[in-house]
Amino acid sequence: MISNGIFDAARGHTFQSFDKGEKMTTQTARKINGFDVDALRATIEEVAQDPSKGQTRWFVKTSWKGGTRTDTRVTTSEIGGQRVDKDFTIKADEPLELCGSNQFANPQEYLMAAFNSCVAVGYVAACSMEGIELEDLWVETEGAIDLRGFLGLDETVKPGYDELKYTVHIKGSGTPEQFQKVHEIVNATSPNRFNLGQAVRLDGRLSVE
Repeated sequence: MISNGIFDAARGHTFQSFDKGEKMTTQTARKINGFDVDALRATIEEVAQDPSKGQTRWFVKTSWKGGTRTDTRVTTSEIGGQRVDKDFTIKADEPLELCGSNQFANPQEYLMAAFNSCVAVGYVAACSMEGIELEDLWVETEGAIDLRGFLGLDETVKPGYDELKYTVHIKGSGTPEQFQKVHEIVNATSPNRFNLGQAVRLDGRLSVE
């Protein structure tokens, strides 16, 4: 059982790492796996001292582009009460078999991609805080949807997934015990794992223009 996950790993101590063929050596935490460990430590301490700094809000606007095509604009978010400007467009479509043009990934694939990306960040962060140097990391996720639910053909069929199956492949300097600890940390703290692992209240409103 873990207590405070990444917070415990981030308390101001040095971490250990080792190169192939060499014994472990202690070094001051800076960057590992291209991840700024000191910045995360500072953020953790700041939020621990002032919980308002840990409040975030995320916004997207999705516009129909004809057929099954949509563009989702990401222009801003809020972290600790501060506005963060962005300029991203996420394009989505459906395959030909679902009346789309197959130009881009579809919403179900983006959902799984969002899950995978969030989980991957968790593993990188937790490994870095534990001083584990990663060589490789990838996440594979799959799920099945019965179209009878989406098409309204059978009210007993769910319109979405019954389950998502995912495998995290990881390779690096950590021991099996260290990687298991990281795995438990990510399971306990990953936002999108949490979001998909339980029912999240949705407040849907219709505005007819």
